[in-house]
Amino acid sequence: MANNDQAPKERPDTPASAEDKTLDKLLAEAQARIDEQKDAWMRAVAEADNVRKRAQADLSAAHKYGVERFAESLLPVIDSLEAAMQAKDVSAIEITFKQLKASLEKANIREISPAVGTRFDPHVHQAMAAVESGAEPNTVVAVMLKGYSLHDRVLRPALVTVAKAVEKSEGNPISDSNLQSN
Repeated sequence: MANNDQAPKERPDTPASAEDKTLDKLLAEAQARIDEQKDAWMRAVAEADNVRKRAQADLSAAHKYGVERFAESLLPVIDSLEAAMQAKDVSAIEITFKQLKASLEKANIREISPAVGTRFDPHVHQAMAAVESGAEPNTVVAVMLKGYSLHDRVLRPALVTVAKAVEKSEGNPISDSNLQSN
């Protein structure tokens, strides 16, 4: 005789236990994806850090050795100067000066040497004195020291003397003789 009051026993193949297995399987798959993404993220962070460190090392080397080619081009100039000083030969000094100018040109270092009468440009000239002159005001009268630029950047402005307008001497404006008495 069967007793109908008793609850049926759950079997492992019931839909509830199959659903639990599916959820466990989905959870395991999700956890595996999370682990893969975490691993990929950590690799990306490490790679970015390595790239940053490489860039810093390259930048440091560029700063440290950036003038290497320029320095190499000056070594023959130094050799020529030493030889010219020992020989005390003026023509050797002139040749060495030409070598030096050629090295500077090759490194894109250009002279700033304005011609007399050139308009004063505060971006590339530095006025050391202003003198009364028959020349147009604010023009270069003399170059005291040449300037130099590297590409578009001024390394040293040309030191120049600039013309100023000639003052007319029609009386001293602060003299008592120019005052009218009442």
